[in-house]
Amino acid sequence: MENGNLPSKPAVPELEKKLLGRIKGSKKPLRIMHVCGTHERTIAKYGLRSILPKNIEVISGPGCPVCVTPEEDINIAIALAKSGATVVTFGDMMRVPGSAESLLDAKSEGANVKMVYSIDDAIALAEKKART
Repeated sequence: MENGNLPSKPAVPELEKKLLGRIKGSKKPLRIMHVCGTHERTIAKYGLRSILPKNIEVISGPGCPVCVTPEEDINIAIALAKSGATVVTFGDMMRVPGSAESLLDAKSEGANVKMVYSIDDAIALAEKKART
């Protein structure tokens, strides 16, 4: 960004250029799976599948937790956290609404909800709790 103006085209790092070149030059079939409903909506909205080379197939995955977790599961997690059990979740799940509130709302009211960045963090919390 120079002089406060946005660049007309975003810079593509050299590694990405190499990767895109190999994908475009490949004659082998390539399958790319996405896991998010928002990704699928964007792919469909902009017709991205229709502009990809024939050897590249984009397939839908199982869905991310935010998109596929039923409201009743959020309600159960909130009830567990309010009962004193420790509920561990990734940050993107904190704002997903249950029928009356989210895990973040429950946490702000004193429920035992911990945010982690990886499964390793969750395991470390469980091991720490087991030692106490």
